Amino acid sequence: MPLPRNSFPSSFDFKPVRFILGLIAAFGIIITFVRLLFGFVSIPANSVGVRLRFGAYAGLENPGLAYAIPYVDRIGIVPTQRLLKLEFGFSTQNATNAYQGDPQPADTETMITGDLNTALVPWVVQYRITDPKMYLFGAREPEQTLRDLSESVMREVIGDRTVDEVLTIGRHDIETSALKRLADLSSEYGLGLQIQQVQLATVRPPPAVQAAFNEVNQAQQEKQTAINQAWAVYNDAVPNARGQAKEREKQAEAYAFHRVNEAKGEAEKFSLLLTEYRKAPEITRRRLYLEAMQAILPGLQHKVIVDDSLKGVLQTLPLLSPEPPKEQH
Repeated sequence: MPLPRNSFPSSFDFKPVRFILGLIAAFGIIITFVRLLFGFVSIPANSVGVRLRFGAYAGLENPGLAYAIPYVDRIGIVPTQRLLKLEFGFSTQNATNAYQGDPQPADTETMITGDLNTALVPWVVQYRITDPKMYLFGAREPEQTLRDLSESVMREVIGDRTVDEVLTIGRHDIETSALKRLADLSSEYGLGLQIQQVQLATVRPPPAVQAAFNEVNQAQQEKQTAINQAWAVYNDAVPNARGQAKEREKQAEAYAFHRVNEAKGEAEKFSLLLTEYRKAPEITRRRLYLEAMQAILPGLQHKVIVDDSLKGVLQTLPLLSPEPPKEQH
């Protein structure tokens, strides 16, 4: 049954309601105008903009100014040119990446090696965002997924090696193996990330065995020092001995060469003398005698010459030199 025209009280006034509805409409119009006016988004040079239209992927925007239609579009900024990192076993203060620091460093860095020893292994994973669409829609929380994958891979790699390899010589091999395994898993899980580097920090034993490990390290260093010193002595003595042996060998060869040539010369000289002797024996004999005297006499201090033609002459030779006269006082 319809109400009569005078069913509302005559005292009811519609003006306040109209005023409130008009105020709400005006406020909505102002907000819409502001959003239309300020719908521009500045995209940094090291990033790209991902346009979402009604919540769905609509395309990428290059660095610079981009416009987002109010209530329709939303532009998210993804730093594709920035090198990001995740820290394990420690946290850097005031980090710009919310996922960078390790919330539980003590639990993360404690690992069991392949020989059932314990080591504290902090490390860093550096990565870039290469596929913004896959990064936003491929996997839920890609950084957290990457953190979980990194910890799993590092524990697997550390578990295949001894504590000596982890603490000393195996660092490069561990980093290389972890990088390859983590890159494969990131591609398999569709994170939209590219792993740039896996780098171990200061790997150390637990505090309970630190003193014993230091003693072992000191003993190994002393051993290596002794080996290096022995090699130094060896490298000094052996070449020196080889040089002396070579020098004596050369001296012997020179002496042999000299003796052989001297013997050949004497043999040649004797052959020539023999030829001359056969031609004139007396002359050759006298010549040889004179040459021998010429070589002998200069070495004598006193010379006595006796003529063979003198007969009956007794020569006295002062074999002892007279003593000098003594001074009388």
